[in-house]
Amino acid sequence: MSPDVDLTLPTPGRHVLRDRLLALDSRLFEFAAERHWPGAERVLPRLSRSANHGVLWFAAGAVIAASRTPRARRAAARGLASLGLASLTINTLGKRSVRRPRPVLDPVPLARQLKRQPITTSFPSGHSASAAAFAAGVALESPAWGAVVAPVAWSVALSRVYTGVHFPSDVLVGAAFGAGAAFAVRGLVPTRAQLTPPPRPRAEVPLLPTGEGLVLVVNTSSGSAARAGALLDELPAAELVECGPGELRRELESAAGRARVLGVCGGDGTVNAAAEAALRHGLPLAVLPGGTLNHFAYDLGVEDARDLARALTHGHAVRVDVGRFRSGERRGVFLNTCSLGVYPELVRERDRWAHRIGGWPAGVLATLRVLRTDRHPLQARIGRSTRPLWLLFAGNGTYHRMGLAPGRRVDLADGVLDVRVVHGGRRPAVRLLAAALAGPLTRSPVHAAVQVGRLLVTDVAPGALLAYDGEVIEVEGEVTLEKQAEALTVYRPLPSH
Repeated sequence: MSPDVDLTLPTPGRHVLRDRLLALDSRLFEFAAERHWPGAERVLPRLSRSANHGVLWFAAGAVIAASRTPRARRAAARGLASLGLASLTINTLGKRSVRRPRPVLDPVPLARQLKRQPITTSFPSGHSASAAAFAAGVALESPAWGAVVAPVAWSVALSRVYTGVHFPSDVLVGAAFGAGAAFAVRGLVPTRAQLTPPPRPRAEVPLLPTGEGLVLVVNTSSGSAARAGALLDELPAAELVECGPGELRRELESAAGRARVLGVCGGDGTVNAAAEAALRHGLPLAVLPGGTLNHFAYDLGVEDARDLARALTHGHAVRVDVGRFRSGERRGVFLNTCSLGVYPELVRERDRWAHRIGGWPAGVLATLRVLRTDRHPLQARIGRSTRPLWLLFAGNGTYHRMGLAPGRRVDLADGVLDVRVVHGGRRPAVRLLAAALAGPLTRSPVHAAVQVGRLLVTDVAPGALLAYDGEVIEVEGEVTLEKQAEALTVYRPLPSH
């Protein structure tokens, strides 16, 4: 035999493998078209149409957010953000990189076919990408809501093969794109479960398995009665005290005199008053969110009665920093923020409208009214220079961004004030937006951001407004802001993961 003869079998080229995969895809498509799907004829085509342009998922996001729990709102926002990234990726890269024609509809029964056939290329499936992105995004933030959405997302993806507009591989690759988009969003904006609070010395506190020793003061004006009732269902031996804003401080002082643990249910201003009482009496504080914003409770990881009951039952608590302000005879504490400039005016304007139209609409209206009004910046001295200021913001701990504005704190005992200053100018709205877009700890002619343990502001004009945890007072002359490290003991559930 001649040594030049090559008896090895030829290795299939890439095009041969591709052809085989396409043939398999076509056979699977035809197999699905020939099968009878009980009950699907009325449901799947309608479901497929409802997902056009993401309408189904925007509606689902609205329903999830309407449950009004913080986790549900975050889940809805994450699902829609993932959907947006998936759609952008599919339409700019996916559809243009592989120009695959749509399946031939001959094997698909006429009753299944969509009335209006899509005109874009087949690979990959945009509907499947959007469905997987929304479902995965929701599930990464809230597994419970993810379990609700997943069957709908699966049905939408399935409907694309059922109606004959996609091959099975189009759907699988599209779903993979969508899930990848959800994880990419999580990489850019971590979920709350990923943001693990740093280890802090545990505080020794009473264990209250039935709630005995807990006196819970509820501000009835914040509409918190239902949440307080949910906590009593978990801890039936707790004492409940309901009162209006005018009686709040008196009832807190009375409750602190007989409680082992002082509890409070209300908004940030109510929690601030309770913190002052707890500090005076040396008591641990249990916070149940019951207001519009609830920054302190949410940053603790307490989102509902179940979270707080778990912390009280097992005796999980930490020590957190307290911010303090002083101006002449006026002094107080702040757990969240303390501000000078236009923000106190915004808070005062918001409070004027909140009881008429609700907290969030009032906040939007107040922002528009304050920024459109012709006004002058605050004149004050910080350090050696006197400069006009539109805003001086001091956070009790470092605020991490979640979008354009400061979002939340991971560490409530980091020992610093998160100070951000927006300098004066002719257009406050433009300058405030520029400061919001900038990263933390930055400096420019428009704004500055630093972290300090103490701040002294002098030469403050009489009648200037200072806002702290949603309350507004007048100050003048000298304003001192400082931190009291790990001064307050608060119950906080251990992270679920």
